[in-house]
Amino acid sequence: MKEISYEELKSLTADSYVLIDIRDEGLTAYGMIPGAVHVFVDDLESGKELEDIPRDKKLVFYCEIGRRSREIDDTLECLKGRDCYSLSEGYVGYVRAGMDSPADIEEKINRAEESIRKKFHKQLFSPFAKACKTYKLIEDGDRIAVCISGGKDSMLMAKLFQEIKRHRQKEFELTFLVMDPGYNRENRALIESNARALGIPVTIFESTIFDTVDTIDKNPCYLCARMRRGYLYSKAKELGCNKIALGHHYDDVIETILMGMIHGAQIQTMMPKLHSTNFEGMELIRPMYLVREADICAWRDYNDLHFLQCACHFTDTCTTCHEDGTTSSKRLETKKLIAELKKTNPFIESNIFRSVENVNLDTVIEYKKDGIRHNFLDEY
Repeated sequence: MKEISYEELKSLTADSYVLIDIRDEGLTAYGMIPGAVHVFVDDLESGKELEDIPRDKKLVFYCEIGRRSREIDDTLECLKGRDCYSLSEGYVGYVRAGMDSPADIEEKINRAEESIRKKFHKQLFSPFAKACKTYKLIEDGDRIAVCISGGKDSMLMAKLFQEIKRHRQKEFELTFLVMDPGYNRENRALIESNARALGIPVTIFESTIFDTVDTIDKNPCYLCARMRRGYLYSKAKELGCNKIALGHHYDDVIETILMGMIHGAQIQTMMPKLHSTNFEGMELIRPMYLVREADICAWRDYNDLHFLQCACHFTDTCTTCHEDGTTSSKRLETKKLIAELKKTNPFIESNIFRSVENVNLDTVIEYKKDGIRHNFLDEY
């Protein structure tokens, strides 16, 4: 399929073309190019989704980075006789367009920081600081590697760390660490652009994780997540850090609890901090533990920021690569389930969160402690 750049697209009149987003549901929920319509790529065979689009309009398809749209078969019956294009660099290219202007960068940094201090102080900084204090995540003398994946959560976490350091309640040092596990050129450029636009001085190091897991058929996301954490621990320790900080938020926590029950037949939670079992003296912390995802999105949208959703290089549809290796479909399914339950129970989210704070061992048939199983019959 012919390609068209975003700059070339802007030179066309708005009524001469239609933008068609072919990404999966998880990615489109994260953001679409204004004015675009969504069509699942598998639905192009039937052509029904395109019937209402006048045939004299150009059809400009886009995916995340421009690969899947470029591979669309333009000999499909529904595309015959139409002027079809693939948007070069896809959604990521659109996001990056115009991000590197020095004047824009200074303005973005100031606006993002001021919004944390004022408009979103209660929603973002307060729960961040509360988690740090409640779970004792930051101590004097700490050297913390703030691990940045390029998504909205880790980028905001970096800004919140910069803000809390200004308050000087604790004396600690920060390293903003980005691991490139084999990003596409477009994805790496987007991370670097956003780091500049937010005033985050990142340290980038490379690994070959994506190439390694590319050949794995069973649970590649799980292996990728485990390897990424190992590389981050190793690099952080090499740089003299004693902690790594990950950007998991409140919604990640409750989704993990529910997924454990539904898909794993177990009751467990995502802990606010953990000692590393393989890297002595290293600790993992999650300072976004009490921050709601909706508030993160509100901050992102208020500042007109666009972040990386997934940088997986062998699929443009993977939308969530969590450390537990869960697929995007399972997490999205759980997110929808919680939203549906909330319609009749407004306290469902806090109840799920608090359920792992109120475990009554007298009513549990069996549980594990330090890897040893204990049955209620042992003391019955």
